[in-house]
Amino acid sequence: MPLGTAIHNIEITLGKGGQLARAAGAVAKLIAKEGKSATLKLPSGEVRLISKNCSATIGQVGNVGVNQKSLGRAGSKRWLGKRPVVRGVVMNPVDHPHGGGEGKAPIGRKSPTNKWGFPALGRRSRKRNKYSDNLIIRRRSK
Repeated sequence: MPLGTAIHNIEITLGKGGQLARAAGAVAKLIAKEGKSATLKLPSGEVRLISKNCSATIGQVGNVGVNQKSLGRAGSKRWLGKRPVVRGVVMNPVDHPHGGGEGKAPIGRKSPTNKWGFPALGRRSRKRNKYSDNLIIRRRSK
């Protein structure tokens, strides 16, 4: 494949099947090739190394404008299997760490958390010293 080629449905591990750039309209770019690996720029902006033997599909994933379609009402979203999004602060304390209190009570914690009590909003959640850390050349920027 020549440099600058647009690709999608990229394998990370040989023989495992495509795992990267599979969403509607997604495309990754082949930046460089050296030795047994190739450098890719992923849709997130991350630059990472992939084995040259891994398979990928040339071109861009179809159905580009799927997110631009206005569904019009809540029922249309329910037909697609999407459930309502409920804020944690309006739940009961048994259901969410932000729940409970009288009236519009603050969160009552040092920082916002998700439903299971883990830090939300801006805290990195990737495990440190992961084996694939040396394959990531540049992480995605916020």
